[in-house]
Amino acid sequence: MSAWSTWEKILLGLILATYCVFGFSIDGFLSPYAVADSTANFAEKTIVALAMAMLIIAREIDLSVAATMTLCSLAMGFAMQAGADTGWMVVAALLTGLLCGFFNGWLVTRLAIPSIVVTIGTLSLYRGLAQVLLGDQAITGYPDTLVLWGNGTLADVFEDLPWLILPLECVVMLLLALVVGIYMHKSVHGRRIYAMGANATAAQFSGIDVERYRWGLFVFTGLMSAVAAVLLTGRIGSTRPNLAMGWELDIITMVILGGVSIHGGRGSITGTVLAAVLMGVFTFGLAMLNVKGIVISMFMGGMLILAMVLPRYLPRQFTHTH
Repeated sequence: MSAWSTWEKILLGLILATYCVFGFSIDGFLSPYAVADSTANFAEKTIVALAMAMLIIAREIDLSVAATMTLCSLAMGFAMQAGADTGWMVVAALLTGLLCGFFNGWLVTRLAIPSIVVTIGTLSLYRGLAQVLLGDQAITGYPDTLVLWGNGTLADVFEDLPWLILPLECVVMLLLALVVGIYMHKSVHGRRIYAMGANATAAQFSGIDVERYRWGLFVFTGLMSAVAAVLLTGRIGSTRPNLAMGWELDIITMVILGGVSIHGGRGSITGTVLAAVLMGVFTFGLAMLNVKGIVISMFMGGMLILAMVLPRYLPRQFTHTH
């Protein structure tokens, strides 16, 4: 991956400071088990944020990711009720995510509708469809295998190594972050995405199939939303119409706070992951202090505004990474 920018080093410092402050304020906050538990606060969101970062670097956005997760979880629930095993349930979720992303990409690339308009519409469409199909009910009774992926640790897989308490969700997140990071920072395809975000017209004239890349990024975002939905459904053990409600704003905040320019062409996967960890640990600490959810939402809103304003006043090299 690319060399760390000054902004990424600042994010790392803020993470360490957050651990120190809450560690002194809350008994047990720095225990290995508490640190492992805190990853549940950001693992699924980070998975989606990886794809969102790619989209925003390409000067696009997808506001329907949380609603897509709900549809993917619903597909798993219906597959389970039809008698499918865990493998086919996961396939149902992944196919649903791919279809949602494909539809978003088709509307953006073939009908030339701005992605923010398209995904505001599909946000309501996907969420509304889930609410119509599910009503006010919840689907429960998911198999233990799925619950393991949502709540289990490496120790549950390697029983002779009980000290491996890293959650499986976090392992999946780290592996995906590594793959996406290498793709964006070390491959020609990643450089093309940066070029698209910097100047799509120039990229088109240089021989880059801009529309194909855009479509592919929306499909990939749908797929990552499906992966996050599988893990989240396993973690909470149910499918509900309000699943992941409001997550799209948290995910966008992670990406922008991580140094990705809302204007496209700049940013890094490392910064996105660090911002996700910072937000996750911070909100985990506030929750342990019994801070009300609405107050935490206010903090998240403030972070988003701060992430939008800071790049205007910081030197370019603070956030210039790709």
